[in-house]
Amino acid sequence: MADVQIIECVPNFSEGRDRDKVEAIVRAMRVDGVHLLDYSLDADHNRSVVTIAGAPEAVVEAAVRGAGEAAKLIDLTRQKGEHPRIGAADVVPFVPVSSVSLVQCVMLARQAGREIWNRFGVPVYFYEAAAARPDRVNLEDVRRGQFEGLLRDAARDTARRPDVGGPEPHSTAGASAVGARTFLIAYNIYLGSGAGLTQSANQADVSLARTIAKEIRASSGGLLGVKAMGVVVNGRPQVSMNITDFQKTPVAKIHAAVAQIAARHGAMIGEGELIGLIPELSYEPEADWIRQIPQFDPEEKVLERRLHHPLDWP
Repeated sequence: MADVQIIECVPNFSEGRDRDKVEAIVRAMRVDGVHLLDYSLDADHNRSVVTIAGAPEAVVEAAVRGAGEAAKLIDLTRQKGEHPRIGAADVVPFVPVSSVSLVQCVMLARQAGREIWNRFGVPVYFYEAAAARPDRVNLEDVRRGQFEGLLRDAARDTARRPDVGGPEPHSTAGASAVGARTFLIAYNIYLGSGAGLTQSANQADVSLARTIAKEIRASSGGLLGVKAMGVVVNGRPQVSMNITDFQKTPVAKIHAAVAQIAARHGAMIGEGELIGLIPELSYEPEADWIRQIPQFDPEEKVLERRLHHPLDWP
């Protein structure tokens, strides 16, 4: 695999409740040379995450097609969920896996963004390594105000206008944030029953999840490369995290920090959850964070292993 060019793309779509719609989007992404590695729906966040990998140009084409199908099927004026979003195809990141540089992924992201606008009339913001402006490196800055705020501000505020297309977002599909980045691990921890928690999340439980998230996230002076928020999922409080630099801040360290802060507030942590895949380098077979993910199977959840036996397309 070392000599074969492989990139990963992990598009996030603003639909997590209608499986038929999500599977129609996934089907639209079927392109020769592209493997389907994972897809999941989250009803509480009203969001789905798809992982594909393969030859660079083929992956770009698959991602563009998925964004087009999402624009056709998802109406953000009727969509609500816990997760911030500006578009039907909300984020479309390209990640180098093998024999491809991050700089090459930047060029691929720019290519994909132009195609999404040219084919489907959905404007695009470039973020992370693909950002065309320093104030758009962080995805949170791009998504400020969400779809509703963008709809209100983009036409009258030149600072909010997209990098490609526009100036206004698509009336129902919004805009897409297209980027290039290194591996990101989407890792969540539920808070379990304890002295400070009830079985069904109440406001105090959610406040604790938010307190923990604030304490560990980098933007609040917490752990390097950690983005976190406290939310309710399946009626339970959850610390929802994106780990952008697992080599500088290993997942084990994050897991231990969440457990320690929860204990300080008289609570315990429950099971963990991974959205999408993790790279082989981050996999720690004997670590507590791995053991606390129900039915974790490295052959299914480690990207390099999953490439050897991808999913069937729906």
